Amino acid sequence: MDSIVIHGGTELNGEIPIAGAKNACLALMPATLLSDEPLTLTNAPRLSDIKTMTELLQSLGAEVTKMQDGQVLAMSSHDLDNHVADYDIVRKMRASNLVLGPMLARLGHAVVSLPGGCAIGARPMDLHIHGLEALGAEIDLRDGYLHAKAPAGGLKGAQMELRFASVGATENILMAATLAKGTTVIKNAAREPEIVDLAQCLRKMGAQIEGEGTSTLTIQGVDSLHGATHPVVTDRIELGTYMLAPAITGGTVECLGGKLDLVASFAEKLHDAGIDVEETARGLKVSRRNGRVNAVNVTTEPFPGFPTDLQAQMMALLCTADGTSVLEETIFENRFMHAPELTRMGANIEVHGGHATVTGVKRLKGAPVMATDLRASVSLILAALAAEGETVVSRVYHLDRGYERLEQKLGACGARIERVKGA
Repeated sequence: MDSIVIHGGTELNGEIPIAGAKNACLALMPATLLSDEPLTLTNAPRLSDIKTMTELLQSLGAEVTKMQDGQVLAMSSHDLDNHVADYDIVRKMRASNLVLGPMLARLGHAVVSLPGGCAIGARPMDLHIHGLEALGAEIDLRDGYLHAKAPAGGLKGAQMELRFASVGATENILMAATLAKGTTVIKNAAREPEIVDLAQCLRKMGAQIEGEGTSTLTIQGVDSLHGATHPVVTDRIELGTYMLAPAITGGTVECLGGKLDLVASFAEKLHDAGIDVEETARGLKVSRRNGRVNAVNVTTEPFPGFPTDLQAQMMALLCTADGTSVLEETIFENRFMHAPELTRMGANIEVHGGHATVTGVKRLKGAPVMATDLRASVSLILAALAAEGETVVSRVYHLDRGYERLEQKLGACGARIERVKGA
């Protein structure tokens, strides 16, 4: 099993290109199931999660071809021959459940295993199920699989209000509603840029959608969708992660392709902590002001609030802040698993339920640590960049799910980092 070795204490200077968004691409790829014409995605990230979604779509009978070193995905679902999303693939990744809505809408039936993914807390499917049932679907859970069936005349438009602004549920219901008869209104819909990106792609395919980026989505169903070409939006979580690199080490890094509106609430917290973020013609330039960063309090919220997917990375920064910070996690109940590993590096962290109190120390110390989930793994990388001595991060297969060529990107800015291949 691979590990990553970091020798910390080096300022970072240079530029880092930001990839297409993993979470956006994982929603866009199942959209191919809605049409028998080709869907082509450009600016696709080269990640293990994209490979998993590719395997899932191919298992259903879709064709997926990678071009231009994997940054272009050419897909076609003209001849689907399977409606069962098998456990062996779905268990690897939470986003696998996003094939449910498209298959149900186009084929009229689907059997999808309950999903897997990172162990960061319960992420039940109830919102997905209730939303699709509102469209007329009958869904039963048997032997770990969701057995879904549309009524004889197909799905029908409906009004609904999500109990929680779930990104995944919004995506699944949105895709299904594009082919439902009549009008669908989703209230308390998620507002994330990934939702906006999906809606824009679906509109290129012929869908009639209004309200993306707001809490109310209105979809007028159409008889069929056609092919399209669509660029994947910039990954705001990768962007935020690399913005933290010069914040924690010192130096100046320009994140190419970064846009402030993708990370506005996050950038505000960085400003409060003493980090300068400047918009440039090519992206965002980030640098730390003189001295230690300031302690700040953070509460995770649905977009446009502070992203839960940047909480672990922000904690790494605050481990070296001047003062005490409190981080409140409101999205997932088990997302402080990185705290014990940061403590191994000399951090002063106390976790009580959904709150973590972080008292900054002057210097972290290198140590052997273990990644527990995707974002936790990169938080340990960030901490190691600022730590004194050598840090070895094991179980980095988590990292490969969400960050492409991380060692090369950080190494190009001066980081002393290398991947060690496992046996």
